[in-house]
Amino acid sequence: MNKSSPINIDYVSDLARIKLTDQEKMTYQSQLSAVLNYFEKLDRVTVEGVEPIAHAFPIINVWQDDDPEETFTPEEAIKNAPKKRSQQIVVPKVVDDA
Repeated sequence: MNKSSPINIDYVSDLARIKLTDQEKMTYQSQLSAVLNYFEKLDRVTVEGVEPIAHAFPIINVWQDDDPEETFTPEEAIKNAPKKRSQQIVVPKVVDDA
């Protein structure tokens, strides 16, 4: 990200649904710019002929045997939940009805 096109931190904070102070906006704008500058640096690396990988080391057969074990009862599973109803954990609503 070059200096001539700064990040619109108001737009980014609206997407993230967070409210920022003016000081936080300045801080996060510079931090996000630094991250994007690093991506530009990575974009200059020549990777022609390099196969994509998911892990730095080869991982083979990562699955464990699925052995039946004793499980929690519903009461045990939710006993530490801050709010519960009908053997379910009650959580705050995260989606608006817009």
